Amino acid sequence: MKPETHLIEPQRKLKGLTGHTRVVGVIGDPVEHSRSPQMHNAAFAKAGLDYVYVPFHVRPDDLAQAIAGFKAINVVGINVTLPHKQAVIPSLTSISREAELIGAVNTLTFRDEGIHGDNTDAPGALRALEENGDMSVPVGEDVVVLGAGGAARAVVVALALAGVASITIANRTVERAVSLAEEMGRKTGISMHGMGLTDAQLSVAVRQSMLLINTSTASMDTRIPLLVSADWLQPNTIVYDIVYTPPVTPLMQAASERGCQTLGGIGMLVHQGAIAFEKWTGVTPCTETMHQALSI
Repeated sequence: MKPETHLIEPQRKLKGLTGHTRVVGVIGDPVEHSRSPQMHNAAFAKAGLDYVYVPFHVRPDDLAQAIAGFKAINVVGINVTLPHKQAVIPSLTSISREAELIGAVNTLTFRDEGIHGDNTDAPGALRALEENGDMSVPVGEDVVVLGAGGAARAVVVALALAGVASITIANRTVERAVSLAEEMGRKTGISMHGMGLTDAQLSVAVRQSMLLINTSTASMDTRIPLLVSADWLQPNTIVYDIVYTPPVTPLMQAASERGCQTLGGIGMLVHQGAIAFEKWTGVTPCTETMHQALSI
């Protein structure tokens, strides 16, 4: 029987590997869509590090066994994507404060003493914002977060730890927004309020906010109307859409036309990856190389 092409091609790409090559990777179900391998492998090459980043398809029922296997064969680190970010926690020895607050882990580091879990989405979101010289977290000001899923949890924790005054969380399902606001407000001590996207008070919150962050995947579909009215956006508001496909979302386009500064999600993808890279190697990667790899 003729071997399938997708089984042959990785062997060609891994030709230069030796017994000294350190292995890191990403697990998910599915995982074929991940852009992390191209980003990390480009950064390893740039830094001259003998590492390789590999995607691993791990089904939920095999998760604990896979984690134990990675530890047994001396894998250095693993990124964790859906649907494993919460389910992986019982397999870990320790987790960071951010990961504990968020309730999810996206980066594992395998150590002699055990397996440590981090969530680099939170600091990655802020690094992406701050790498743009005239943008920063509005400390002591009000912000609005659209969406109430896993990405929203990370963003809300990042903002709370950075010292914003209050956070309004708006979501299509009101109950999820309210529940997230209550939970995170209790954990962080920051004033938070949850509401629906059709709540009349959302227009007030958006008009008063210094930063609006969209975490909803609705931005990926140009056929879906904006989650907030462009008329609510003020020129001094930074609009940050963590969706990275398309690079300029309809929300970003509308905000730009209103005179707002805008930021897309590629930066968050790069910086959450860069933080994981640092944890695994002790080396600061070239984020410009990572950006370039994602544009190919």
